[in-house]
Amino acid sequence: MAEEEKNEQQEETPEETPAEEPQADETPAEEAPAEEEAPAEEGAPAGEADEAPADEGPDELEGLDWKSRRRLERSRRPSEAGPQQSAEERAAARGEARKQASRRRSSYRAKRRTKREAGTGTPPADRRSAGRKTRQGRVVSSKPDKTITVAIEVARRHPQYEKIVRRSRTLHAHDARNEAGEGDLVRIVETRPLSRTKRWRLVEILEKAE
Repeated sequence: MAEEEKNEQQEETPEETPAEEPQADETPAEEAPAEEEAPAEEGAPAGEADEAPADEGPDELEGLDWKSRRRLERSRRPSEAGPQQSAEERAAARGEARKQASRRRSSYRAKRRTKREAGTGTPPADRRSAGRKTRQGRVVSSKPDKTITVAIEVARRHPQYEKIVRRSRTLHAHDARNEAGEGDLVRIVETRPLSRTKRWRLVEILEKAE
């Protein structure tokens, strides 16, 4: 029995080692920095949240045009409550504000017009006439009044067969004095439309028929 009690005492002594006390002391030491760091971590987002609106302000106004920027600045500006007005008074105040804005616009535009120098404009284009076409041919008919029919013959070499090809066409010309007769060699010039078929006018008689 005595030996069993000694063994029990020996087994109890290693379990009651003083190493447990430093462990108990170490745990609070380890937890303390964690608690100290926690407020710092919580404070960092708070600082970022405070800085975020300051950075967002210029960025929002940077990409906007002047009218949207002015509207946004007016909406952010603190306003004071004005006196109570009736509908007629509000309409009168709105009309007066519109009149003032109209006067400002008119004066601004008048100043712009006075500053702007009058331009000379585009110079007129030079009219270059290609010249009226003239043709020479024989009179084949002079029966109508003040009208002659002139046959124009054209002889040209064929581009492929190299043969002289003669072609003729008839034109109606205006003869105001009925001077030309059949068989006369005349010169005609183009003119304004005188009738449904007449676009030419007699200039001179080169050769009278025999």
